[in-house]
Amino acid sequence: QVQLVESGGGLVQAGGSLRLSCAVSGSIASINYMGWYRQAPGKQRMLVAGFTSGGYTNYADSVKGRFTISRDNAKNTVYLQMNSLKPEDTATYYCNTISGLYSWGQGTQVTVSS
Repeated sequence: QVQLVESGGGLVQAGGSLRLSCAVSGSIASINYMGWYRQAPGKQRMLVAGFTSGGYTNYADSVKGRFTISRDNAKNTVYLQMNSLKPEDTATYYCNTISGLYSWGQGTQVTVSS
């Protein structure tokens, strides 16, 4: 059974940075297809960054140039480096495969103050 555990969220001022972590247990291969999602209150969950086949990365337009997804295969962990944060980045952030294959974790809350 795959477990996803997100961490690293917090409260930050606009323009600041945060680094999120996602520990993936139970499936080593899936780390190559992981992504980060976010869900703001009253909005649908959306994919903001992910790995695609061939090791490429893909980003939502709203975060392109500010967020970077990376992974450590040895630690089975996926990261999301978030720079130049904006209030509109405020959301709960989740990790999962880019197809949303597994049960969702608890997420980690990111709040950006203006």
